Amino acid sequence: MLQYKILSDQELTSLLRVGDKYAYTEIYNRHKNLLQNHLYKKLGDLELVKDVLQDLFVKLWDQKSELPITDNLPGYLFSAARNRVFNHLSRQQVASKYISSLHTFINEDNYITDLAIREKEFAKIIRQEIEALPAKMREVFLLSRDGHFSHEEIAKQLGISPQTVSKQISNALKTLRLRLGVLFYFL
Repeated sequence: MLQYKILSDQELTSLLRVGDKYAYTEIYNRHKNLLQNHLYKKLGDLELVKDVLQDLFVKLWDQKSELPITDNLPGYLFSAARNRVFNHLSRQQVASKYISSLHTFINEDNYITDLAIREKEFAKIIRQEIEALPAKMREVFLLSRDGHFSHEEIAKQLGISPQTVSKQISNALKTLRLRLGVLFYFL
């Protein structure tokens, strides 16, 4: 039986390339601890280190036939581990940016919702003040603002003079300005 422990990394790599699972196991046993210590210094999270190592060795087995024959297997493994650390940090940074943008969106959404609620409240207050106007003044004002009729059209429709329409609208605006204060400008 072949003694895998005495084989060089280059010999193990050659055997791994043809699918020798014992060569794979020896490579794993020989380099796992050094890689684990190196990754732990970089990541500081043992569970994450285990995940990165598992990913590295699974890829090593899956891509064994494309594995370059190298004189420096530890260098190859450390480079592969380093690339996985970079990929992890990059994904973590993207995830962090996504979470940050999600928080911003949620906060803006709350702000927009708050504005919509306030707008409805303001509209209700304004509508109540318009309803409190004297009947004829309210009718003229609503035809002007809601109906978008000209002063002449309102005068003709109600059988009054255009000057009376202008005076009624002017009086309505003065009354609303006094009652609503700042809210008047939403009108």
